[in-house]
Amino acid sequence: MYRKPRLNRVEAELDITSFMNLMIVLVPVLLMMMVFSHITVLELKLPGLSDDIEQTVSDDMTKQLEVVVRKDSIRVNYPQGHLLKHIATTSDGYDYDTLVNTLKTVKSLFTKQGIDKKDLSLLLEAEVDYQTIITLMDKSRSYQAVVVASVVDAELFPNISLGDAPAINANAALADNSSPLLAGESE
Repeated sequence: MYRKPRLNRVEAELDITSFMNLMIVLVPVLLMMMVFSHITVLELKLPGLSDDIEQTVSDDMTKQLEVVVRKDSIRVNYPQGHLLKHIATTSDGYDYDTLVNTLKTVKSLFTKQGIDKKDLSLLLEAEVDYQTIITLMDKSRSYQAVVVASVVDAELFPNISLGDAPAINANAALADNSSPLLAGESE
């Protein structure tokens, strides 16, 4: 048997310069297009199991500030069930600016009376969508204020409780149960 002599094969060189050029351009472009998500955790205060213990707290602390959100309006109540401000929806949706102004007025009145209130109950109808709930929570927690030529977040009511809106009673809707807290303020 005769064997053919092997020819000296030259090892092929692997040319990856074109691939490296592609990666040098592609990686920064993809990194610039990437969206980094920002997740914020909000602490919620849920009602306790025994409400009897909470009733022993002072009268000012047991009065609850409520924001009742319905599909056609927002009601600000203090104490429970006593209307401070009725905010009707606009063609664009809920009037968040009026809500923030009302909450700022209530917060300043509490401060003038020496009440350090930081809690608020957000009572919602079942039809209220998720984004509206998040926006209402953000607007109720703080607002943008200008202090010494810089914009800061001023605190309103950071301790937010969620709950179901009470059912609408036709007789209660006709009754005037307004609270005198904002009586001196202009509408």
